[in-house]
Amino acid sequence: CACLGDFTLDDAHMMMMTSQGMTLTSLLFLCPASLFGSSFAPARVKALCPSPRRMSTRGGVRMDLSYDGLVADLKDLVKTKECGPILIRLSWHDAGVYSTGSLTGGCPNAVMRFTDGGEGTFGANAGLPDVALGLLKPITEKYADAGFISNADLWVLAANVAIEEMGGPAITTRFGRADAEDSSASVESQVGRLPDGDKGVDHLKEIFEPKGFDAKDIVALSGAHTVGKCHADRSGFDGFWTEEPLKFDNSYFTDIVNKKYQEETTAAGNPQFKSTSSDTIMLISDLALLEGPFKEFTEKYAANQDAFFADFSAAWIKLQENGCEGLREAL
Repeated sequence: CACLGDFTLDDAHMMMMTSQGMTLTSLLFLCPASLFGSSFAPARVKALCPSPRRMSTRGGVRMDLSYDGLVADLKDLVKTKECGPILIRLSWHDAGVYSTGSLTGGCPNAVMRFTDGGEGTFGANAGLPDVALGLLKPITEKYADAGFISNADLWVLAANVAIEEMGGPAITTRFGRADAEDSSASVESQVGRLPDGDKGVDHLKEIFEPKGFDAKDIVALSGAHTVGKCHADRSGFDGFWTEEPLKFDNSYFTDIVNKKYQEETTAAGNPQFKSTSSDTIMLISDLALLEGPFKEFTEKYAANQDAFFADFSAAWIKLQENGCEGLREAL
């Protein structure tokens, strides 16, 4: 349950609560909703008392674990390793298999930890079980292995910290996702669940609409390509989408709208488009955002970064929570 936030208890509340045998110390560990009702804003609940802390033993050394410490460690990882984009992709591909169409099921459950089969072996997830989880390993061992947070929640939080650290919006993270116990918890295939970069409008709709996303959501989520790059040894595509691949902003959309691109073929034989004015690329699925129901939102986000951030945040939270039940506001 979240701790009390950046407010003080008025005298009336203090008198009432102490008369019922509650001390200020005990109050600090009550849920705000139990004190003030369910309408109390969770965003206000943070600063008065320390974040939840737990003791863990690692290598014979006792460690004091806290939410603030976890976030600080994730921020440091993003800064020192410049790995924000792959942490976003890790969360996206863990959650993105969810579907309610002809294919059903799927949820963010960190099943890519297992590479004997299932999602840990999907071609679309190349680089995630080894590179992404390798980067996260010290934090995983410190916090997830100690039972402080599930791997699935850690991946969500890591992505959200990365987005904000790279200049993007602050994303609300809720907790309570359960970890898969083995690879059998995977969905059957990436086909029909994760998008292909060499396909256009109809494919994007076929993939995202069964997840509950409309045209606006599809364009907003595609904006995550404002960071990172395509790796030829993973996807067969090659190159950066934007000129500042570690800055989360709306340049992906301004590039789509304003730059000219020429078709090319990668060494792996994949079709993509190279900018005529910079060393950046777009995929068929990226330039599809200039077509049909997507165009108005692409142009909107190119002109208004705040609008992109707001719509991305809403769609991203939905993606990360699809297939989940009973999520809570605090760790």
